[in-house]
Amino acid sequence: MPEIILKKSGNVLIQIHPENPQPRLVRQVAECLKDGGVIIYPTDTIYGLGCDINQHKAIDRICKIKNINPQKAQLSFICRDLSHLSDYTKSIDTPLYRMLKSYLPGAYTFILPASKQVPKILQSKKSTVGIRVPDNIICRHILDELGNPILSASLPGDMVEEYTDPEVIAEKFGDKVDFVIDGGIGSMIPSTIVDCTGSDWEIVRQGQGVWEA
Repeated sequence: MPEIILKKSGNVLIQIHPENPQPRLVRQVAECLKDGGVIIYPTDTIYGLGCDINQHKAIDRICKIKNINPQKAQLSFICRDLSHLSDYTKSIDTPLYRMLKSYLPGAYTFILPASKQVPKILQSKKSTVGIRVPDNIICRHILDELGNPILSASLPGDMVEEYTDPEVIAEKFGDKVDFVIDGGIGSMIPSTIVDCTGSDWEIVRQGQGVWEA
């Protein structure tokens, strides 16, 4: 049986195996998200705040945790694969598709034109959206079980070394979220952001992913 650590606040730190996620625990997390829950979860880069992108009250909760305005936040989300990503973007031409396929899954966030399936709260004024496909098995299993993308938001404040340790994260934020998923020690370096809305693709933020224009 996997170890489940109950925190004093009543919240739970769940240890999910990074290579062989336990189906029962994955279902538990997915049900939490379907019910409007907020989680902290591992990716292939940093630990992030997440919720089902169709749960607007959960998105509001995350924005309150981060003390940001959801209309100005330019939030992004994660998809399970490239075909899932295409549901939330407008027509992708062949060169862009080939580029995305060569980099995903991986440590990148791509800014793309948003389709009508993207909730308005997640669209920028330019009707664009940031989308990730992390190279992380836990993420992929949760997304498969949930069936919807998950919001991808950094933890509040500046990135510090303590944010790589899920147990420390649970102690600090456990009273603000429903679950903290322990998938091992995370990174301090976020994803590389690439803007693909223009004719020339441009790096917005250099992060963990190596980009070759």
